[in-house]
Amino acid sequence: MTELWISNSYAKINLGLNVLEKLENGYHTIETGFVFIEWSDRFEVKPGRMHLEMSDPKIPVDESNLIVKAIRLLQQEAGLKDEYNIKVEKNIPAGAGLGGGSSNAATTLRMMNKVANLGLSQEDLLRLGKQLGADVPFFIKGVPGFATGLGDEIEPLDLQPDAWMVTVYPNMESSTAEAYQFCEPNPEPDFSLKNVLLDEAPEEWRYLLMNDLEKAVFPRHHLVGNLKDQFYEFGAEYASMSGSGSSVFGIFEQDFVAINAYESFHKLGFPANLTRPKFKPDQGIYLKEG
Repeated sequence: MTELWISNSYAKINLGLNVLEKLENGYHTIETGFVFIEWSDRFEVKPGRMHLEMSDPKIPVDESNLIVKAIRLLQQEAGLKDEYNIKVEKNIPAGAGLGGGSSNAATTLRMMNKVANLGLSQEDLLRLGKQLGADVPFFIKGVPGFATGLGDEIEPLDLQPDAWMVTVYPNMESSTAEAYQFCEPNPEPDFSLKNVLLDEAPEEWRYLLMNDLEKAVFPRHHLVGNLKDQFYEFGAEYASMSGSGSSVFGIFEQDFVAINAYESFHKLGFPANLTRPKFKPDQGIYLKEG
């Protein structure tokens, strides 16, 4: 029987996002809260000719794919020699501000380390992950956190809301580069983002917690802003765009209000996800007889 390894690769959302400064190299310093949602891709890995198969044919499987980049990095720096067949059932939308590509890269590093017995420590994985993307280390750690710098300096903090979350994808991608190009950095935000997340209830966030990229994205993609308004009409305590968009999420105190919003967005034709209070991602890597 062939060994078959499976694992899930979970998405994130941003609770607030302050763009503080534009650096000379074109990057921006930010601060944001990272938490997990139950939207996930499913990985299946088995020995065989090195081959990547994605369930979404629109996603390239060439050297531009972060999964392929993670494999190449392990071959160059961690002595990965064996070949594997990697099959990914894609559920997390691309270009959605949910970190799907970074999550996939992190899952690839973690799975290959275990499946191929590479013997890498978590510190090794974090170092490699940072080379693939600023938020890849967050997905390797698998715990909520407060991110600063380029989004790559992450302090683990229990920010996961004790509330229901609904996340909606508006069937269109948002360009991260465009969002940052048109945003105006503010080095001195009105409120401490970390303090708001730690000390204030979600019903207060509406007045205190901002995503600075909304001002750049909403005028160019009206649907994204309309979805945020729709969340409040459905009874959300707080609603926001995630990251640079295009996904929008809402936080709900009561389960039946959240479920009604989730089902309503589905009926309108939007992919959506419902996340339970205090959700924790399962980072297990499981062996099945394939």
